[in-house]
Order: sequence, then structure tokens, then C-alpha cells
Amino acid sequence: MPKPTQLPDNIADLKALLSAQLVEVAALTAERDLLREEKNDDLQQIQRLTLLIDKLRRMLFGRKSEKLIQQIEQLQLELEELHINQGERTQQAGATAPAKPVRSAPNRRPLPEHLPRDTQEHLPQDASCPDCGGAWQRLGEDVSEVLEYVPSSFRVIRHVRPRMSCTCCERMDQAPAVSRPIARSYAGPGLLSRVMISKYLDHQPLYRQAQIHAREGVELSESTLGDWVGAVHKLVRPLVEALQRHIFSATKLHTDDTPIAVLAPGNGKTRQGRLWVYARDDRSSGDTTPPAVWYRYSPDRKGIHPQTHLKDYVGILQADAYAGYDAIYETGRVVEAGCWAHARRKFYDMHVQRPTPITTHVLEQIKALYEIEADIRGKPPDERKAVRQERATPLARALHAWLIEKLPKISRKSITAEAIGYAMNQWQALTRYLDDGRIEIDNNAAERALRGVALGRKNYLFLGSDAGGERAATMYSLLGTAKLNDINPEAYLTHVLSVIADHPVNRIDELLPWNVKL
Repeated sequence: MPKPTQLPDNIADLKALLSAQLVEVAALTAERDLLREEKNDDLQQIQRLTLLIDKLRRMLFGRKSEKLIQQIEQLQLELEELHINQGERTQQAGATAPAKPVRSAPNRRPLPEHLPRDTQEHLPQDASCPDCGGAWQRLGEDVSEVLEYVPSSFRVIRHVRPRMSCTCCERMDQAPAVSRPIARSYAGPGLLSRVMISKYLDHQPLYRQAQIHAREGVELSESTLGDWVGAVHKLVRPLVEALQRHIFSATKLHTDDTPIAVLAPGNGKTRQGRLWVYARDDRSSGDTTPPAVWYRYSPDRKGIHPQTHLKDYVGILQADAYAGYDAIYETGRVVEAGCWAHARRKFYDMHVQRPTPITTHVLEQIKALYEIEADIRGKPPDERKAVRQERATPLARALHAWLIEKLPKISRKSITAEAIGYAMNQWQALTRYLDDGRIEIDNNAAERALRGVALGRKNYLFLGSDAGGERAATMYSLLGTAKLNDINPEAYLTHVLSVIADHPVNRIDELLPWNVKL
């Protein structure tokens, strides 16, 4: 046991000793608080990194739907209860009715009526009755159909133009040469369309297409296919410009962007480019104007790019909280509309890893807002606005007040505080849809338009150059718009390539997807 320290008898010395002890205690307390704060920061960082790892893990291996976990758990409970009830009923009826249930045959869908039918009749091996030699008489027939695949094939189309001469006056005449999509090229519109569809919709790189064609006995080099892609890009550029004019004449646009790898020349590495999308789709508000999408490529994500794209636009812009749009909103020409899907996703990512009362409550309230939208989808703007103000506005106000109340009670450095802070900073933009029936609750129209790009990245891995990015933006615009209007993209592009070389530029709008009769 340590020997107790001898205290001085002098009062002044006692005060000095006490002051020294107090200073030491204060220093130790400050050090403890500093260590505790550093520990909390480390815990917050660990929690943030854990959340990021969990999110990336779900993106790679998990399901993509963002439904609430409680819904799945509830479904599992209902299924378990159903199995229990079924087991009890089986036990009660087992003694009296042990018969096995009769399994009904599945209903097979009929084969498509539009497919051509190749009829093959199968007669008996004997030409006459083997018993008496009499002739066969048809009493009826049994018909069965088999769906078969005939591999695609190349063919050479020979255009013959006879030179004609009059037998009386010796005048000569000849039909004009058939127009070709690409001058002095033997590629027909159907082949060019097949190459473009395979590359930009089916995500088949050109070298894979060359391998596929070689198996069919046709040698087409990658360089030849690349030249065709570049020529088609130039050929349809006026059409894409007409598409751009149609999109930017709307009073509301959706926009988003996504990264895309681009090969950096000289070092064999890739850098990150960007694809921007602008979508016009007002079908949810009862508008019958044809939907359309327009893509643009940029070598980086600087705000100057969307500012350039939107320099003449006047209307509503629905987007995420990217700071590059701020300069556009400051002009007063463009009104900002937020995206509840982005705000929800921040709470959902936390909820999947570790549900809390805050994440549960927020997700339930946002779910209620989406249920209201499902009831009014396709209704005119005035009706949508009236329903939103009656049903959605009270929910949004209550959620806002609840978040303000909860925010001071949690650590400002926590990821929960970050999620709440994002919603608070974006609240005006998030709730603007409540007062305007034209605006959607989220920006999913633009996000859906980028799904094909995300799928393509997994196949072709990177673009070869910035020029390749511009070509991709052109074809994504044209083919994506055709899909939005429920038009077969390949049939549409084949038609366009067969006529656009000789089509008047001042009537290019006639070749927009919704104006073409296939």
C-alpha cells in the first residue's frame, strides 16, 4: 500500500498544491474527452465505411429492389402461418381423406400468331392399306406446333439497271441508281441496323460481332464495322438534333448522369467520362406528347456541361442535388424539382444494415407518399395537385417537423444526421411536386433511361475514345426513344437508314419514331 503524501501545514502551500492538482485533473479530463471524441469519430467512420461496404456488396451480389425489409419479414411470417394452418388442416383431414391432391396441368401460352407457319405433312409409310391394299381415306388430322429457330443469314441483293433504247428514235434511258445509306459502301440498311442494334442495345462489342459473322462465312473486320458505325452516326445527326428540339420544348425535363470508362490514349489505361441524359416523359400526368430521351457525352463531370446543354431551356428541371445545376437555377429560367428516391435511398442503405426507429419511420412515411402517387398516376395535373394537397401535404409537413425534432438528439457526425441533413437541405425542391401536378415525386424517368448504359458497361467495359462516347450518345438517344414509344428499334432504324440519305433536311421531323409508320 503506497505511503500517504505528507500535506503541508501552511495554507498558502495547501492552496498551491490544490491548484496544481486541479490543473492536472483538468488536463486529464481534457485528454479523456479528446480520446472519447476521437473514439466517437472512429466509430462514425467505421459505421460509414461499413455502410459503404454493405451497399457495394448488395450492388454486386444482392437484390436491386429497395423494398422494406419489414415487408419481406411480414411475408415470411404469413407464409409460415400459412404452412402451419395447412399442416393443421392436413392432420385433421389425414385420417379421413388420405388421397393425394390432383395436380392441374399448366396453361401453355399459344405460339405467336404473327410468326410464319411452315407446314410439314406426315403420311403413313404405306401408300395403301397393308391388309387389303385399299386406298387410304382422310378422316381428320392431328396438328401439333413446334417453335423452331432458323439462324439469321446474309444475302447479296443484286440491283440490275438495264439500259434501254428506243427502236424508233434511238433515245436511251436507265433507272437511277439505288440510294445507299453510305456512299460507295456495300452495306445495306438492314445490315447497318443489325450492327448498331447489336452494339448499343444488345451490348455486343464490334470484335464479338466480327466473330459471329465469321462463323456464318462472312469476314467483316473490326475496322470496317467501326467505319460503318461512324458513318451512321453522321447520317442520323440531323435526326438527333430534331429529337433534341422536341425534348427541350417541354415545360419539364428529367436529367441524370452516369460514369463511363474511356480509353486514355498513349498509356493503355482508362479515365472516367460521363453520359448525361435528358428525358421528356409526361405520361404519368396524362400528357399524350410522345416521350423521348436525349444523351450527351462529356470527358468529365464539370458543371459547365449541363449548363451548356440547358443554356436556352426554360421550365422545370427534375434532378438530384448535383452542385453543377445550381448555376442553372440561379438564372431564374429553370425551377428545381427534387427526387424523393434519392432522399429515401440514404435512409434505406442504413435500414438494410441496421434498422432504427428513425429509418423505419422515414421509410414508412415515404412509402405512404408513393402510395398516393400510385393512385393518381395518369391523371391530369389539376387532379394530381388536388389529391396531393389533400393527402400528401399533411404527411410531408408531419415528416418535416418530426425530422427537425429528431436532428438535435443525434450526433451531428453520424450517417443518420447526414441523411436527415440531405433531406432538410433539399426540402423545398422535394416538396415542390405537391403544388404542381406536372412534377413527379422522383427522377426515376431519367434513372430508367440510364439502365441500358449501366448494362452495356459490363459488356464492353470501356469506350475507345471521346468520339466513341459521342457516337454512343447519338444511338442511345435514337434507339432509347424508339423503345419509349413501343416501336421495334431495329425495324425503325432499318427504315430510317433506307431513306435518310435522300430525305429533305427541312422535313427531318417526319423520321422521328412516332411519325414513322412501320
